[in-house]
Amino acid sequence: MREHQADDAISTFAGRRLFAIIIRHLYVMRTSWPRILEMAYWPTMQMILWSFASHFFRGHSSWVAQAAGVLVGAVLLWEVLNRSNMGFAFSFIEEIWSRNLGHLYITPLRPYEHIAAVAIMSMIRTMIGLFPPTLLSIVLYHYNIYDMGLPLVAFFGNLVVMGWTVGMLSATLVLRFGMGAEGLAGVVVAGLSPLACIYYPVSSLPDWLQPIAYATPPAYVFEGMRAVLFDGTFRWDLFWWASGLNGLYFTLSSLFFLSMVRVARQRGLLLNMGE
Repeated sequence: MREHQADDAISTFAGRRLFAIIIRHLYVMRTSWPRILEMAYWPTMQMILWSFASHFFRGHSSWVAQAAGVLVGAVLLWEVLNRSNMGFAFSFIEEIWSRNLGHLYITPLRPYEHIAAVAIMSMIRTMIGLFPPTLLSIVLYHYNIYDMGLPLVAFFGNLVVMGWTVGMLSATLVLRFGMGAEGLAGVVVAGLSPLACIYYPVSSLPDWLQPIAYATPPAYVFEGMRAVLFDGTFRWDLFWWASGLNGLYFTLSSLFFLSMVRVARQRGLLLNMGE
């Protein structure tokens, strides 16, 4: 009986700690409109830029003409990964900027609870950042990405998890090497984009590069997106490959993060981090 009560108490306090981290970030976001504006600014600008490119290609390329808005849809889905990555990385890095990371980790907060809270904040930031450009694409270009239906949920979920993985890797490198590594949050995703095959099929890559592309979950997501837009079919094989790789990479990234937290604690690095 006492064991069950203890387990319930631990679960309750874990939920409170997780909720406290989320509330802390929401309060900061609520009082800073530039943060909210920045979340929507880059996805909106990307959507406008590539919508013009899509309009041009529609009249000059039979490939693009087969599916209206294929480039706009690709841009919006790529921004899911990008916003998820930046949301995760900067929700963590903001604790370092404010010199709050050390204070967090001398509380009962567990590192995996911190991961969960930051992941939820990343999801919130992603949805805030992407909602305006998706509406704008409907108004200006008559392209509604929500018409994909349930496949969009599968694409969104896989790209969000991949963004968490890259964001956690960036946060771990900052934890290990200091604030000099904070720029890696954007660099890693930018380096991944050619292999993700956002605007072209994997078959357009050189033969030696295709296996490397197929080792990245986004390549399967964008191949699946094109299958839905061109053929109207949802490729379950691509979905399971993306999900499996995401599960593997997220697990490895989490273990790497937890090991670096342990190292940082042992070396006293948590209290020395800041701007």
